[in-house]
Amino acid sequence: MANAVLESSSTIDDDRSTDPIIAAIDIGTNSVHMVVVRVIASLPAFSIIAREKETVRLGDRDPLTGNLTPEAIDRARGALKRCQEVAKSLKVDRIIAVATSAVREAPNGRDFARTIETELGLAVNIISGQEEARRIYLGVLSGVEFDNTPHLIIDIGGGSTELILGDSHEPRTLSSTKIGAVRLTAEFIPNNPVSDRSLSYLQAFVRGQLERPIDEIKANLRPGELPKMVGTAGTIETIAAVLNLDKNGHVPDRIHGFKIQLSELRNLINRLRRLTIAERTTIEGISDRRAEIIVAGAVVLQEAMTMLGMQSLSVCERSLREGVIVDWMLAQGLIEDRLKYQGSIRERSTLKIAGKYGVDLPHSERVAELALSLFDQTYGQLHTWDKSIRQLLWSASILHNSGHFVSHDSHHKHSYYLIRYGELLGYTEAEIDIIANIARYHRKSAPKKKHQNLQNLTKEQKSIVSQLSAILRVAVALDRRRIGAIKDVRLNCDLATRECQLTFFPADPLDACVLECWSLDYKKPIFETEFDLKLSTTRG
Repeated sequence: MANAVLESSSTIDDDRSTDPIIAAIDIGTNSVHMVVVRVIASLPAFSIIAREKETVRLGDRDPLTGNLTPEAIDRARGALKRCQEVAKSLKVDRIIAVATSAVREAPNGRDFARTIETELGLAVNIISGQEEARRIYLGVLSGVEFDNTPHLIIDIGGGSTELILGDSHEPRTLSSTKIGAVRLTAEFIPNNPVSDRSLSYLQAFVRGQLERPIDEIKANLRPGELPKMVGTAGTIETIAAVLNLDKNGHVPDRIHGFKIQLSELRNLINRLRRLTIAERTTIEGISDRRAEIIVAGAVVLQEAMTMLGMQSLSVCERSLREGVIVDWMLAQGLIEDRLKYQGSIRERSTLKIAGKYGVDLPHSERVAELALSLFDQTYGQLHTWDKSIRQLLWSASILHNSGHFVSHDSHHKHSYYLIRYGELLGYTEAEIDIIANIARYHRKSAPKKKHQNLQNLTKEQKSIVSQLSAILRVAVALDRRRIGAIKDVRLNCDLATRECQLTFFPADPLDACVLECWSLDYKKPIFETEFDLKLSTTRG
């Protein structure tokens, strides 16, 4: 099998009643996109059932506040409701929605996500720029055979451009830069046709923004490597369609694998920028809304190719949405070949950050083992959080002491900021916020409503933080000397009397673990208050 995840033609009438049908929605700066697929676990593969797209322009934000406007929110809400209706008609088992640049940057972006969940029952996962780039990489990797050759991937969206360097295994660089077609059009193209002056300003700005991620890419290319370039998303697909029209006299149904030459791109930009928006819409392959932003998007592609020294690129029709599907398949353990490595991204990203901040890893791993043991033993009694929440506790346990990198004093608060803004991969923004807060409350005060770092969390998320940080406190106490004095614990709870007995088993039978017992007595009140019980300790 050439690709880890194939795409095949399919209809909803296929007799595959046991194969799950999954929808992935990308809430972008320019458009809301949805892809509906049937996951064929036995291959593993997915077949496209339907695609939906609606231009909503969430990126047309309030120029004074940066907020998503009521009009844009209404357009997005309507588009998402229609996506839900289509998904329902196709008997979708699960919808996974992610929001990118416009929502993550807007001050009211989280409010928008909560509104959508409240009104439509649709959970919207806001993802970071690096996480967006990672999922784009998964999407492209599932549709292009890399042959262990380094590939440069560029995805030009409405609010940001992602640049990725990968070689079919680990992505070497993941970057997201705030130069999207909608954003640049609003800032640098006041009129159409585009004047020489506006074009020059736009090109200079784009080059400045691309300099850092391109320098990082070049630094991660090994001597003698000759990378290939792949382009994804609407701007690049439109450019490919128009160039194909020029060459072959028609716009093909699919442009996957079509080559865009830098020389042809330059000629196309010179042609398009001399036209009005209305004149651009007369060109087959350019929609009305794309006509407004195509010049800015094409300039980003031109400057990136020029700075990277690439004379051509291949178009890939897979991108973020397909990457969301692949990420789900990885999480479900459905992929066993070359993409399987990507399934451990959460663990590897956590350990990478731990290394970056000099975390005492043996200690953190012992704390994590104890915390997860307590989590598992109390499941169904003190909490009902699933394995995805268990993963958050693991990451928080590994990184709980990362704040020592800044200072010993208030290091739990420093841990919060290092985790919150440390670009953990494989997690949504909300999940990263939860991890950071669990680590934040492993010592000192319990979570309080007035704490600013809790304000963006929902009621359920605050409950996760309160309960899991209480468990983490106990685990930290049990490795107080950082020598692995306690090798195992057993927790027996009597819910009728609200009493729990924690039995600990020393690694050394002669060790009384006095300091660990003292630390546990000091830390356990918050655990007792959180779960409404009394905790006693005994030696096993």
